[in-house]
Amino acid sequence: MTEDTPASETRRRGLAKMSEVYGWEFQDGPGKHFEVTADHLFADIWSRPALSLRDRRLLLLGALTAQGLFDVADIQIGAALRNEELDEEQLREIALFLCHYVGWPSGTQLDSVVGKVVAQEKKAARKRGEPDAQR
Repeated sequence: MTEDTPASETRRRGLAKMSEVYGWEFQDGPGKHFEVTADHLFADIWSRPALSLRDRRLLLLGALTAQGLFDVADIQIGAALRNEELDEEQLREIALFLCHYVGWPSGTQLDSVVGKVVAQEKKAARKRGEPDAQR
């Protein structure tokens, strides 16, 4: 948050960016951790103009895979699919590429998460009455 931006405007921008990044509506939350997440990470960092959301998502998927944080990668993969930033083929290519830089087991685990999330997203789309898209 910059010194000349009221806290409420920073929070509004942070919540809007969180909603854009994840593809669902975020409401304000309690506590310092949520405050820093919304006001700094999303209102300031995710909102900087030099990288697109897709660029940031790619970097984040690499970092999460390198750290073995596949539960968080699951969330990012779902958001990337819903926001049409990446499709299944691209996500699987990312997993294969990362095998060579973060280790075969980690890249393979990411590929498994991709398969699981793609299946979940297709099932959710069918429930909403949407045609099965090639994601």
